[in-house]
Amino acid sequence: MTGRNQKAKSTLQMQSSSSTRSRQLVLPLRVLTGLCGTLLAFSGIAISQHPLRIAAAADLQPVLPPILAQFTRDTGIHAEATYQASAALTTQIQNGAPFDVFLSADLSYPQRLIDAGLADIHGLPNIAGSSTPLTYGKGTLVLWTRMDGKFANPSLDTLKNPGLLRLAIANPDRAPYGKAAVAAIASLKLTETLKPKFVTGENIAQTAQFAESGNADAGLISLTSAKTAHLSEIGGYFVIPRDLYPTIEQGAVIVSKTFQRQSAQKFLEYLLSAPIQQQLANSGLTPAK
Repeated sequence: MTGRNQKAKSTLQMQSSSSTRSRQLVLPLRVLTGLCGTLLAFSGIAISQHPLRIAAAADLQPVLPPILAQFTRDTGIHAEATYQASAALTTQIQNGAPFDVFLSADLSYPQRLIDAGLADIHGLPNIAGSSTPLTYGKGTLVLWTRMDGKFANPSLDTLKNPGLLRLAIANPDRAPYGKAAVAAIASLKLTETLKPKFVTGENIAQTAQFAESGNADAGLISLTSAKTAHLSEIGGYFVIPRDLYPTIEQGAVIVSKTFQRQSAQKFLEYLLSAPIQQQLANSGLTPAK
């Protein structure tokens, strides 16, 4: 009897030890499962809160910030923009910069990205195809001068005046408004006269700064820049006749490698909505339609 009791006692001890080990294994597994769930939850939050990254032409710098803020309020999607010359932004996207949307100051730069398979407008409603950029507005070229400068009331005659010693334009090789400025000057047959007087900005924002600071007597800039509160207060502008330069159609595309395509589509739809198109018009961009 004693031997049988000892054997039974030993068996019970082994079963108890095995049960204890099982509980010890189950506990860490539960902890790990909980941790994984927590990490996934935080990961989901991080993904959902990742901002929509917009590469925006410099002429949009005075225009886009309030629209982005309103877009965030209306949709809950946070969006932020980087402003540079359209050519510079195109190069960055070609080199893999993590943008989701590209808003160019013309159609040629986003078209290059589409042709290279790096951008498209797939998924947008009421859009026939995705082989060309989406036009979201049309730009206007103006001649801007300071009120306290030599040319307080700018006109085409200002460009012909021998007293004009420095004329600010955006780099025509990198900025669409620079191309438009060169085209307008050529149409007026003033290239030989004015080219030596060029003060060239990297983009239209820097060009406006040259004219605003007095580093140039006048500047051929975007209407969006000229209509800002500061430039309106210290200067005036003359609208360059539209038949002197090619139409500045400003185009948008979605960067193909984006992980936020749905948000990108929502933003472009928002940009084309009637209220936002009117807001763009008030800021100096002719509506797309």
